[in-house]
Amino acid sequence: MDLFLTTKVWVANYAKGTFAASVDDSLRKLRTDYIDLLLLHWPYPTVPLGEQIAGLNAAVKAGKVRHIGVSNFNRQLLAEAVQLSEAPIVANQVEYHPYLNQRLLIDECRRLGVSVMAYCGMAVGRVFDDPVLLGIAGRRAKTVAQIVLRWLIQQDGVIALSRTTNPERIPANLDLFGFELSPEEMQSISHLATSDSRIVSPPGLSPAWDSTPTFEA
Repeated sequence: MDLFLTTKVWVANYAKGTFAASVDDSLRKLRTDYIDLLLLHWPYPTVPLGEQIAGLNAAVKAGKVRHIGVSNFNRQLLAEAVQLSEAPIVANQVEYHPYLNQRLLIDECRRLGVSVMAYCGMAVGRVFDDPVLLGIAGRRAKTVAQIVLRWLIQQDGVIALSRTTNPERIPANLDLFGFELSPEEMQSISHLATSDSRIVSPPGLSPAWDSTPTFEA
């Protein structure tokens, strides 16, 4: 089995004096000598962004990290990070689910060559009672989780993150490649988005979020 190992640096460790030590600590805890993808966990203006990006690049140069990225960055911060970095910024891990329109951010990620890693795809369980998603799942003989995950990965440049506390659900969550949603189904799911559906927005860490315009056909 191939594994792709991703971890993050917490904001308290962004400064030059603690960044490398945090990476080493992650390597020890993970019992590995390299990390496939290392992300900044949140924007954190207390430490200059250039210093944060320098920490990521230093980890790459030291051979401890193969790829680098960010989490929860808006369009402006992402563009700055790409400009500042010697190594490619390959991913921006952000909240994305059927109720949150991230079109503007996704378009910017595509322009910059950055993949979107979508977390909170099930909208903390909200999707499981949605009539639109239940209808598509019923017609397809799939679970709602499979429909949402397929909706995510069927979008160019979007990677779906999935978690479960029930090991029996893992095979179903991985069984996403034997079917494809129609353009009409993709659109009907995207049309579930509203302007007030952001779930993860901690005070003191969240950036000025990009707007979530009304979805247009």
